[in-house]
Amino acid sequence: MRDEYLKEAKEIIQDPNTLINVVSRRSKQLKFGNKPLVESLEKLEPEDIALKEIIEGKISYQEWEDNPIES
Repeated sequence: MRDEYLKEAKEIIQDPNTLINVVSRRSKQLKFGNKPLVESLEKLEPEDIALKEIIEGKISYQEWEDNPIES
């Protein structure tokens, strides 16, 4: 994983656990054949592509809200 991509992505998604989950899920999608949402002149690993997509605002996430159901 490229350090410069990781540093930039951390500025967008501050929570390390959330960042790991987003990158992990997106890199799995890329490994299973989904097309990247960003272009690169060099060959990047799926994790780097996911970080670059986060940096460029191509993918987003929604935090889970733990609201108990009121009866």
